[in-house]
This record gives sequence, C-alpha cells and structure tokens, in this order.
Amino acid sequence: MSKQIQTESTVDIYNVYKQNVEKYFDSVESTVPQYFQSLTGIEEEWCKTCKNTAISAISLQQEFAKKTGINLDIPEAARNAIIDTNKQIIKVRSVQSQIIQAAGKAIQQNIKTWNDNASVFSDLNRNILQSWISTFTQTRN
Repeated sequence: MSKQIQTESTVDIYNVYKQNVEKYFDSVESTVPQYFQSLTGIEEEWCKTCKNTAISAISLQQEFAKKTGINLDIPEAARNAIIDTNKQIIKVRSVQSQIIQAAGKAIQQNIKTWNDNASVFSDLNRNILQSWISTFTQTRN
C-alpha cells in the first residue's frame, strides 16, 4: 500500500466528516435548553388552562344550581369519600412523578455510561484493526 502525500489541495475526508459531525452536535447541544424551556412553558400553560377550565365549569354549575334552587347539601359520608378519593389521586400522581423521574435518571445514567465507554470501544476496535493490518501486511525493513 502506498501512502498518498497530502498537498494543500487534498483534504482528509475523515477530518472533514469529523468537523461537520462536531459542528452539528454543538448546534444540537446549544438548543437543548431552549427545547426544555419550551416544553416546560407548554406544560405550565396546560396545567393553568385545565385548572381554570375546571374551576370555571364548577362555578357555572354552582351558580346555576343556586339560581334554580337545587339543594347543594351532601351527606358527610359522600363528602369524606370525595376528599379521600382526591387524596389518593394526589398520592398516585406523586408516585407516578417519582417513577418518571427515576426512569429519567436511569436513562440518563445509561446514556452517560454509553458515552463514557464509547472511546473504550473505539480503542478496542482500533487495536483489532491494527492487529489485522499487521497480520496481512508485510513488515518494511
């Protein structure tokens, strides 16, 4: 195999490719905080909208019931059942949130581990490649 002598007019394709990959991922990394902020803003607005919609609907129904003379009293047992059910729903939501956060942290750790080991895999492959090359090429004196 002969080595090509690089001149100023020749460019190593792998260096060009590597530079472009680095530029692309630098660009991606710079937009991650913007995506996160955007998603957080959407979630906050969605929660406010749902809460406002529910409170408005309840207020409208309450006003209608009062104006039409519907009895709004409920037995103590029904009141307690509603309150207890709501407490359980809040607990479920809290546990769900903890599970999602734990899963997110586990996924992030797995990705970090993959990233940490990527160079080790590359070094291993480089050693295998060098072994193959040395086996199949003649040694120059």
